Amino acid sequence: MRFSPWFLRVAAVVLFVCACSGPSIPQTATDTPLAMSRNAPPPFTMSSTTFKNNHFLPASVVYDHSGCSGGNQSPQLSWAGVPKKTKSFAVLTLDTTAIFWHWGMYNVSPTTASLPQNAGTKKSKYGIEVLNDWAIYFGKSNRGYDGPCPPPGKVHHYVFTVYALDTTLKLPRSAYVENLDLAIRGHILGSASITGLYKT
Repeated sequence: MRFSPWFLRVAAVVLFVCACSGPSIPQTATDTPLAMSRNAPPPFTMSSTTFKNNHFLPASVVYDHSGCSGGNQSPQLSWAGVPKKTKSFAVLTLDTTAIFWHWGMYNVSPTTASLPQNAGTKKSKYGIEVLNDWAIYFGKSNRGYDGPCPPPGKVHHYVFTVYALDTTLKLPRSAYVENLDLAIRGHILGSASITGLYKT
């Protein structure tokens, strides 16, 4: 039987592909995205019973000075999925709309997983408090948490962040949140945040 040149060329290509492909290797269970996600550490997350993420803050956390009349209590905060080898936590609160620091606390115990409402007092038993930016205007009694009281107008965003650190810190009594923010650099194992909104 005679074959046309066209048929012979097609047959040669088919044989070449079959010879090069070889047997397929089945994926193992550990190669699947689902299995990989099961083996991954849980995410570092933060939540609050005082407010929901990206929702408006209640009056209980609002400042009690400068024309505002809130409860001026730090919100309840909880976190989970803490990085391994955490030696301490620092909690910082920043109005990212105005770049204004409202709270800074450090050397929170690595076994702590939550802070109750009003934990950010001057003599807090949960960690060491530093001066917030209200102290620039009203003196050094503004230590620990002092809440939002922005000028009338746009909505401000208040970001509460917990940082897991690989060390404990030692800062002077005169330290502001800005100083704490610099001190934690290079020691952060992970962080988690929750954002509250407020408008005067």
